[in-house]
Amino acid sequence: MPSPYRAIFAAPGTKGFSAAGFLGRMPLSMMSIGVVTMVSQLTGRYGLAGALSATLAMSAAVLGPWISRLVDRHGQRRVLRPATLVALAAVAGLLVCAQQRLADWTLFVFAAGAGCVPSVGSMIRARWAEIYRGSPQQLHTAYSWESIVDEVCFIFGPIISIGLSTSWFPEAGPLLAAGFLLVGVFWLTAQRATEPVPHPRGRRTRNSALRSRGLQVLVVTFVATGALFGAIDVVTVAFAEEQGHKAAASLVLAVYALGSCVAGAVFGLLRLSGKASVRWLVGVCAMAVSMIPLQLAGNLPFLAVALFVAGLAIAPTMVTTMALVEQHVPRTALTEGMTWTSTGLAVGVALGSSAAGWVVDASGAGAGYAVPAVAGALAAAVAFLGYRRLSGPAPTGGRGEDDRNRRTDDDERVA
Repeated sequence: MPSPYRAIFAAPGTKGFSAAGFLGRMPLSMMSIGVVTMVSQLTGRYGLAGALSATLAMSAAVLGPWISRLVDRHGQRRVLRPATLVALAAVAGLLVCAQQRLADWTLFVFAAGAGCVPSVGSMIRARWAEIYRGSPQQLHTAYSWESIVDEVCFIFGPIISIGLSTSWFPEAGPLLAAGFLLVGVFWLTAQRATEPVPHPRGRRTRNSALRSRGLQVLVVTFVATGALFGAIDVVTVAFAEEQGHKAAASLVLAVYALGSCVAGAVFGLLRLSGKASVRWLVGVCAMAVSMIPLQLAGNLPFLAVALFVAGLAIAPTMVTTMALVEQHVPRTALTEGMTWTSTGLAVGVALGSSAAGWVVDASGAGAGYAVPAVAGALAAAVAFLGYRRLSGPAPTGGRGEDDRNRRTDDDERVA
């Protein structure tokens, strides 16, 4: 491991919560695709499978920020464990209903309940922020490390989930994902020494993190970015099927994640200067431009190379986004702020997947790559329009807000 990465793990407890976070994040890449594989195998109804996957994503998008806001107020252990148990009970209900061929509405009820799954990645990043607050270079390396972990999950998670469900039994993929969630969350919340200090409800935590104008720009941009990701997944599967090698789609998408993983590893080694908002704008625009070669893909090898290159812009942009969230959201709402970006991505993935599926059905996979191109252009447009909010002062977040919060606490104690 390069020395900057060794350095961040010198702090006590970091190896433990990072390992727990890896297990807890595996369901992010396994559950949705596992549900699609399971339902399509049990019923042969891809429309139902896709609708359940979208329900799961939208439920997580709605419930995720609310759960993270409770975490900021009451602590990770007190909130994550019951939320995880609710999510696991819902997953169990979904598996039983699917296996027993019960009414469709029961599947949607349990899929919605499974959205209680917490944003484990946000919890891990909040711990890094607590440890390395005031040390921007170490925090940059820590966020880069977490982007690598994210991409490793997305490289291997879908392959494991699909492989188990197709070679063992249909429910195997979602079942293993639930197991990862249980072990990861309970292992993480057992590590109390590195848990961020909660901020009970008061004047300083009364408002949502989304009141930050900078965070609003990041979330809207991530909706478009999520649409780009969701569309690429759907269209790539359709493109591989048209080429007569549908099974190769998972490998091509793994190459896409590999490009992001490599870029994240290198990005974490760099000692950066200048404004994070500039780097973020460049990253978003690079993702948009990288969609152009996909319009020229005529075979799977060309597509794999194009996606690898496109992946190089992802991790650096995500890392910079987390740094901007830390700047524009007060410490008392940091976990919620990070979760809002994940929510934007989840909503975008659902929209992009649906739009891409419609275009593929109407005009074929070749035309489908226009959807991520349009989504990338929208992301770049929003980034340009909102850049001033990110480059200027942060009136509702950052250190200035933390200072005001401390003064508020002092006033309340005096009163």
